[in-house]
Amino acid sequence: MSTLHDRDRRGFASDNYAGLHPEVLAALADANGGHEIAYGEDAYTARLQEVVAGHVGAGAVTWPVFNGTGANVVALQALLPRWGAVICAETAHINTDEGGAPERMGSIKLLTVPTPDGKLTPELVDRQAWGFGDEHRAQPLVVSITQTTELGTCYTPEEVRAITEHAHSLGMRVHLDGARISNAAATLGTDLSAFTGAAGVDVLSLGGTKNGALAAEAVVVVDPELAADPSLGLVHVRKLSMQLASKMRFVSAQLIALYGSDLWLRSASHANAMAARLAAGVEPLEGVRLQRPVQANAVFAVLDRGVADALRERFRFYDWDPATGEVRWMCSWDTTEADVDAFLAELRRLLGTS
Repeated sequence: MSTLHDRDRRGFASDNYAGLHPEVLAALADANGGHEIAYGEDAYTARLQEVVAGHVGAGAVTWPVFNGTGANVVALQALLPRWGAVICAETAHINTDEGGAPERMGSIKLLTVPTPDGKLTPELVDRQAWGFGDEHRAQPLVVSITQTTELGTCYTPEEVRAITEHAHSLGMRVHLDGARISNAAATLGTDLSAFTGAAGVDVLSLGGTKNGALAAEAVVVVDPELAADPSLGLVHVRKLSMQLASKMRFVSAQLIALYGSDLWLRSASHANAMAARLAAGVEPLEGVRLQRPVQANAVFAVLDRGVADALRERFRFYDWDPATGEVRWMCSWDTTEADVDAFLAELRRLLGTS
């Protein structure tokens, strides 16, 4: 089949637009050929257990799935009884960008909290952490945080620890949506365990797709005691949620390629650096304003709608808040300095700036 797209064209709409990293593609080829046992009883999925536990903590158990929404819904379903609810930021991906999947597919009540920067705190958790034992209220039993947040901000390990200690003191578990977890670690200069296992997170959605993989995510039960609890039921929840891959070796092989070397960090660090380059170029321009701190691979800015639409003719990106003119520009593992510089040159031209 001939190539149907321009292989040299890149935009700033989403890190989901980027293709597979060559090292991930090579890992798929290496995993191909011959027969391997299906449904997770393969050598690659077994190796993945060791790789991920090495990042988040001994005793962690990893369950590969197809996508981030599936990872989040599977994780939250496993953690909750039918009467349980999840406390999350109002801007959390599970609330804003998953098409109601937690509610419709998982029958999960979301208890949202407005936040200025996308991050929860123990005090913000307490706005919804009440009514325990009240038969008229869905029971808040899980706190879900996102790393990085939908607003591009990062939780420090200390901030995560404060949330987990508070949640655990109230009898709640903590889930971390780590679709862009690698970008957070690159920003913070820490390993993954610093804000997962070492910080008290119980269950993690481990991202791969946004960092150079294809349909490769995982639910990681970080807490060893929870992982050993048969009542968690992940083996059943993953299947009934249609997230059980028959040829699982190809999902696991990609995650091994990422997390079995420093590829996860190299790719995320590059994406973050390109976002920083973009923000530095935008900052001095009149007619455009950076709206939020640039802490990972997302840049949020406000500019005239006409300029934004004209810029979009060459570089695709999305509106974030049409009411205010805020847009979001995302950088990826394959964004180049030339891409950023061409984007800035076109933006300057449209603004009439030399």
